[in-house]
Amino acid sequence: MNFIGKFLGALIGFRLGGFFGMLAGVFLGHLADKKLYELGTVNSSFFKTKTTRQLLFMQTTFAVLGHLSKAKGRVTENDILLATHLMDQMQLDDAGRRLAQEAFNRGKQTDFPIRQVIREFRLGCGQRADLLRAFLSVQIQAAFSDDHLHDNEKDVLFIVAEELGLSRVQFEQMLAMEMAARHFARGGFYQQGGYYEQHSGSQGGYQQQSQSSSGPTLNDAYQVLGVSATDDQPTVKRAYRRLMNENHPDKLVAKGLPPEMMEMAKEKTQQIQAAYDLICKAKGWK
Repeated sequence: MNFIGKFLGALIGFRLGGFFGMLAGVFLGHLADKKLYELGTVNSSFFKTKTTRQLLFMQTTFAVLGHLSKAKGRVTENDILLATHLMDQMQLDDAGRRLAQEAFNRGKQTDFPIRQVIREFRLGCGQRADLLRAFLSVQIQAAFSDDHLHDNEKDVLFIVAEELGLSRVQFEQMLAMEMAARHFARGGFYQQGGYYEQHSGSQGGYQQQSQSSSGPTLNDAYQVLGVSATDDQPTVKRAYRRLMNENHPDKLVAKGLPPEMMEMAKEKTQQIQAAYDLICKAKGWK
């Protein structure tokens, strides 16, 4: 964790302005530490170069996508279209697309060292739990893109989750949350006038939706928030606020999420908001 800026800020601030100067110095030092973290480089023995956290996130994302595609037995045209669609959604330039394609192809290799790659990624991200969960969320969404989770895909996803520090119970809960969130994405919920209405069309991120849905259920909403029907309003509200904070696009970008993936993070918060609104409406909460 960066602290040099805060330490120097406190020291200089105290010498110049006493106690209040120290507080101002700590605040300015915190901003400096944050910027240094964003601009800092990390080492990757797999990608063979020093890179930024945001580039490491992008390359690792596509490498694991390639590994997931191969886990089913062979990489299909739909797998390639999925990766290409994500590149388009991220609006990668030519250099970025080359890096993504190279990472995807390396992930398809039988000797792809997935545990090593995820360990380096975890360290490169400073072991920030919200950023790591955002990464896993992308991979789960990709695995569900064909509306079926292959056993081998699930095994790969658990390896990723395990190396990111999640238990089996946490992993299974996250799978259930993502499956429920797909119903909100498929239902095309959007905010209007302070509530959510269903509208035709798809807002399923980079997933290719090929079938219609009757829309999310109240049970889906509970699973999106990771709560149960018997939980009281304070418990549900705490879960909602925690998830909104963990998935806040600006905060994730500051911690290493590529800015090009901000739209995906926004869609995630929209799903969380829609789930919370549905529960409140059903319960009569204000």
